[in-house]
Amino acid sequence: MQVVSLGDLALDVVVRVESDVARDADTPARVSLSAGGQGANVAAWAAALGASARWVGKRGGDAAGRLAAETLQRLGVELVGPVEKTGNGVVVSLVDSDGARSMFPDRGVARLLEPVELRAPWLACDHLHVSGYALLAEPVVRAAVRAIDLARVSGARISIDLSSWTHVRAYGRTMRPALARVAPDVVFGNEREWDELGALDTTTRVVKRGARGITVDGADHAARDGDVVDTTGAGDALAAGFLVGGPEVALEAAARCVAQVGAMP
Repeated sequence: MQVVSLGDLALDVVVRVESDVARDADTPARVSLSAGGQGANVAAWAAALGASARWVGKRGGDAAGRLAAETLQRLGVELVGPVEKTGNGVVVSLVDSDGARSMFPDRGVARLLEPVELRAPWLACDHLHVSGYALLAEPVVRAAVRAIDLARVSGARISIDLSSWTHVRAYGRTMRPALARVAPDVVFGNEREWDELGALDTTTRVVKRGARGITVDGADHAARDGDVVDTTGAGDALAAGFLVGGPEVALEAAARCVAQVGAMP
């Protein structure tokens, strides 16, 4: 199975605090660096679950971009797309003692991907997954739509993740027409993201419900039991698992992700 994921490749900085955050003072923490970004996370988990995985996007050739790219390549993911000299994205994830996380993304050059920079062979696949962040602004939204058109030529199924309720609220006027235009086969989103988006005609609607599991077209599937260390990337692992093997593999991948630090497998 060939899975292609279009979206961001970022340097992920995960900060796990060991106490309440002390404003204007020091807070003990453990800090780790890895590759991240929704598009990259899905590709990495798809590879870990046995699929052939390719990431498509624009990235920076700076230190942050090189570190992120090398990490993704070590995980068995093929990287394609234009490389700028600087400006790779960086995402800071602040993880509290319960494993809940707040994210601070700087998307860098990822949002500047142009439709003319895509190549048809990159999009030849069984399934194309598009990060919702790619539907929020020009010119990457046009690139995402072009990628979907190219993938459909090879008979690919299309999935999209809504990504963030704050972005759905802020950029809904851009995202909703794009979703209507591409008519995805599967859409992933948590409860708040779906509330912000509203009704959407799609073949499969996946509602991510955290510790309560997922709901797929109205049918509930319980989450796997296990320790929660860090929820960063859990939704991306879940999406990859769903594409590779359906709800059960999705829930297993999410459980693996939250039991470790960081978003990558």
